Amino acid sequence: MKSTRPLVVALSVSLLSATSLLGAEPPKKSKAPTAPPAKATEEPKPAKAPEESKPAEAGSALPAVVAVVEGVEIKGPELEKTFVGFLASRQIPGDALPAPERARGYRMILEEMIKEKLVETRAAAVKVSEEEVNATFQKFTANLGPEAEVMKQIEASGQTVESIRENIRASLKQDHWLESEVDKAGGVADKEAEDFYKKNTEKFVSQAEVRASHILLRVPPEAKPEVVVEKEKAAQAIAARVKKGEDFAKLAKELSEDPSAKQNSGDLDFFKHDQMVPEFADVAFGMKTGEISDPVRSQFGYHVIKVTDRHESETMALEKVKPKLVAYLKVQKVEALKQEIRDKAEVKINLPEPPPEALPPAAPAPAAP
Repeated sequence: MKSTRPLVVALSVSLLSATSLLGAEPPKKSKAPTAPPAKATEEPKPAKAPEESKPAEAGSALPAVVAVVEGVEIKGPELEKTFVGFLASRQIPGDALPAPERARGYRMILEEMIKEKLVETRAAAVKVSEEEVNATFQKFTANLGPEAEVMKQIEASGQTVESIRENIRASLKQDHWLESEVDKAGGVADKEAEDFYKKNTEKFVSQAEVRASHILLRVPPEAKPEVVVEKEKAAQAIAARVKKGEDFAKLAKELSEDPSAKQNSGDLDFFKHDQMVPEFADVAFGMKTGEISDPVRSQFGYHVIKVTDRHESETMALEKVKPKLVAYLKVQKVEALKQEIRDKAEVKINLPEPPPEALPPAAPAPAAP
C-alpha cells in the first residue's frame, strides 16, 4: 500500500508560487502518468452574518463554520471541497488518510484559505482587464486538450466557464495587490539577489545533460533465453553496421522497436542522468560525443546508443539566473507579507489543533562493552 505520509509535504510545497530557483522542468522522458491539473474552485461568497459555532473535536465532522476571518465566514463545506480537490489533483486517496494526517491537512488548507480571504478583502478595488483574464484562461486550459474535452472536464468538476473566469479574476486581483505592496516596500534589491546567490551558490549548479539517439530491440520480461540471445545478436549486428559508417537515423527508423523512432529517428533529446533507467544512463554519460555503444541491456531490451551532444555541469552565472532569482525572492516576500497580514488579523478558528506529527522511534542505546 502506498504511504500517505507525503501529504503534509505536498501541501506545503503546493502553497508556494515558486518551487525552484533554476526553474527546473519536469523530466522529459518519464513514462509515469502525470497528475491531472488542479481544478479551480469557486470563491466562497462572504457570509451575511457570522453564525455561532463550537470548535470541532478531533476526528469529528467539520463544523458548519470552520473560521471567521475579520467577520467573514469560511464554511465547512468550502474547506471540505478545497481539501478533496487538492487530494484529487495529486491522486491521493482520501479514504486512506489516517485521522491525524487528515486533521493536519484540513488545518493547513484552512490557513491558506484564511490568508486568501484576508488578501481578497484588501485587493477588492484592484482592476483586472478582460484581456488578462482571457489570456490566463487560455493558458489554464491549453494543456487540457481540445475545446470539447475542456468543456467536458469543466462540467465534470461541477463548474462553469464563467465561474472559472471569476476565480481567475479574483486570483489576479490578489496577485497584483500583493506584488504592488512588495514593490512599495522596495521590491527585491540587486544586493539582495547578489547576497543570496553568494550564500547559496550550490543551488545554481546545473546538472550535466546528454543528448543521445538509440535503436531499441525490445525483449519482453518473460522472453525465453533463446529469444534473448537472438535479440542480442541482432543488436550487435546493428551496432557493427553503424560503426562501419551506416546512417544511424536511417537505421533507427527502419529497425528500432521504439514506437517514436519513426518520427524522431531515435533522437531522445537532452536528458539528465536520473531521467533514464540506470543501465542506459550509466553508459550514455560515460560516452564521448559521436561515440556508438555496444548493445546495452535494460528492462526494455537492447539499446544501441549514439551520443550526439553534451552539456557539462556548471555553476550558472549570476546574470543568467538573476531574473528567476529575483522572481523567487519576490515570492518569498509575498508569502512573508501574507503571513504578516494573517498574524495581525482578527481570526477565529473552529477546528481543534491537529495532533503533532509522530517522531521516529529513538535508536536503541549501544550495549555496554
